[in-house]
Formats: sequence, structure tokens, C-alpha cells
Amino acid sequence: MAERAGVPVATPSKARGLAAELVVVLLGLALLGWAAAADAHWLDRHVLPDFYTPRERQVLILNVLRIGVAILGLALVFLVRSWAGRKVAVVPLGRLAYEIAPVTLAVVLSLVASEFLLSRLPWLGTQEVPAPREPLRHRDRRLGWTFIPSREGVGRLGGRDIAYAFDAQGRRVRRLGDRVDPARPTILFTGESVMVGHGLTWDESLPAQVEALTGVQSANLAVEGYATDQSYLRLRDELPGFQHPVAVVALFMPALLRRTMDVDRPHLEPDLTWRPPTRSLKLVEVARRAVPYRSERDIDRGVATSRAALADTVALAHRRGAVPLILVPQLRPETPVEADLRRRVLDEAGLPYLIVKIDPSWLIPHNRHPDARASRAMAQAVATYLEAHSVSGTSGNRVAPN
Repeated sequence: MAERAGVPVATPSKARGLAAELVVVLLGLALLGWAAAADAHWLDRHVLPDFYTPRERQVLILNVLRIGVAILGLALVFLVRSWAGRKVAVVPLGRLAYEIAPVTLAVVLSLVASEFLLSRLPWLGTQEVPAPREPLRHRDRRLGWTFIPSREGVGRLGGRDIAYAFDAQGRRVRRLGDRVDPARPTILFTGESVMVGHGLTWDESLPAQVEALTGVQSANLAVEGYATDQSYLRLRDELPGFQHPVAVVALFMPALLRRTMDVDRPHLEPDLTWRPPTRSLKLVEVARRAVPYRSERDIDRGVATSRAALADTVALAHRRGAVPLILVPQLRPETPVEADLRRRVLDEAGLPYLIVKIDPSWLIPHNRHPDARASRAMAQAVATYLEAHSVSGTSGNRVAPN
């Protein structure tokens, strides 16, 4: 310990300085390495297509992030390294710890406060979106969430007020008080907001339009925010209650595959074993949704679960003598990644599906959901397919071919 004007002065430690520089350099090189490795091929392997974010925007975001990370890595190596070395060399470790402690404490307390608040707010793992948005949902132990039954609410979207009415089983119907008759021949529809008819009137929704085109009653089992495994579970629960199901129409979109990998809600394993929510910190769940990175193992599990759920959806329909169909809407041109996911989930399992390409302009303003024109195009394609398989208002108790 040196002394200056009677005040002890720490003797510079060259070893500590070199150690600090080494740590900073290694961190900078790690950032530079990631920036170099995270190219388009890396994106294809680890970032799934997203319903709200087109692939070209994902590529743009990734490239901007890579540039930012590379700049940070270079700054660490060429600027921060020498400063950190000098700082650590001349300042005693105890004093460094004392200077860092207030910042560290502030960060820890903010994380604790954030976790406390998030744990008491309506949570994505419960219903995918905050509770106040119509149509409202509530918790369900088995499915995660369902629409609030026997209720009508009005939501505004695309410059219009849209009424959402639900029967006692939480199925969307034309108006409050209407019910689906389980004794009549019925086409069952499963899926999420696209099948629900988000932003569309009842008459504009796909199930209602198929009912009008075929003359067969529709039962809309879809719930907003559902993943493929949730849609399958609801169908499995409700199908036995219908006496004459003549068709089952399920929905699959590669851009929604990420939902199937969520485990902070009730979910299925690839062998279709039901699991309760996996408990984790809410901040961790936020990070999982904010950072779309997925390991190849996680993606494989999501593919396997989706494939198994859709395969058993088809099997359930066949066992009841109903025509199975998986609708694959393409709201924008299919990317190679989406085509590969579709092949892995549907083609490899030999499942019956129908691709309907939608004009990219046929979307609700300021929203990526199909508008009435897109819904009509999908309904016409589905109705044509079903009628080719003898499903119509006069089909009655027909038995579907295997």
C-alpha cells in the first residue's frame, strides 16, 4: 500500500488489470462470434415464423440486432478493455464492490418488484392477451382458458363494432340465446382466432359461411389464442356430445406453431399426455415471448406435438364417421421455413389438408387477421371440399370413407 500526503493509496495490481481485460475481451469476442453466426440459416433453425411479424421483418430485425451486437463487441474489445483494466488495477476490490453495490441492489429490487406485479396481473399463460379485450375469456383448468359462456360483448376492430355472442358451452353463435343443437348433423370447427372470426360478424365468420353454403349446422369450438394441442383437447372433450358429426375442420398455420411450445399453460406432450402448467418466474415467461429463440429440440417437440394432435383429430373424425379436413390458410406467400414445417407436420403424417391462398390485401385494417373477403374465400374452398366428400344439407347420417 503506497501513501500520498498521509493517505494510503492502493498499489496498482497488474495481474488484476490483465484479468479484467481478459474478461472484457472474452465477452466482446463472444458477442462478435454470435453476430457472425446468427445469419439467415441460424434464423431458419431457431426462430419460428410469426403470425404478426412477416419473415422479411424478422430478417431485418435480426440484421439490426447483429449490427448492434457487433458494435458492442468491438467497443468492449477496443475501448472498454483498457479502461476496465486500468480501473480494476488501481481501485481496491473492496472499493469496487462498494461502488457497484447500489446499482446491483437497484437492479435486484426492480426485478423483484416486476416479478411481484406480473404475478398479480392477467397473464399471457392464462389467455394469451390481457383480459379487457373482447371476446373475454376466463381460466380453465384443463384447457388454459375458454370464452366466458352465455355472454355477449362488443369489440371495436377495423373501424367497426363487432358483437361476439356465446352459448352456454362457450361456442360462438349468432346472437345471445342461440344454441347449437347436438342432435342435428353438424360440422365442427376447431382452431383459434382465425376460425373464431376475430374482427368479423357472425355471418362473416368462416363456420357461419360454410353453414350457409352447405346447409349443415356449424359448431364453432375455436378459442382465441389457442395452440394446436388446446384445439385438439377441446374437440376431444366436445365431440362425444354431438350425435351426428358429419365433418371436423381443424386449422393449422406454421406461423402459429410457437404457441404449441408454450408450457406455462396446460399442454400436451408429443404422446398426447396432458400436463399442468410448468411453473416458472413471470419474468422468464416474458423473456421467452420477447426473445423468439427456440432450440432445435424445442422446435422438434412442437412439431411432434402438433402432428400427433392433428393426426388424432383426423382419427377422432373417422371414428365418428365424419369427414376430417385441416385448413391451412396462407395469408401471405409461404416461405421455405413455413413450407418445411407444413411438410413435417402434415405431409409426413399423411393428413388431409387444404391450402387456401389469401390475397395479402384481404386483411382487417391495422390487423393481420383475415377480413370478410378472405373468410369467404376460405369458406368456399372448405364447402367445395366437403361437398365433394358428400357433406351437404341432405347428407344426414352419412358415413365418411376411410
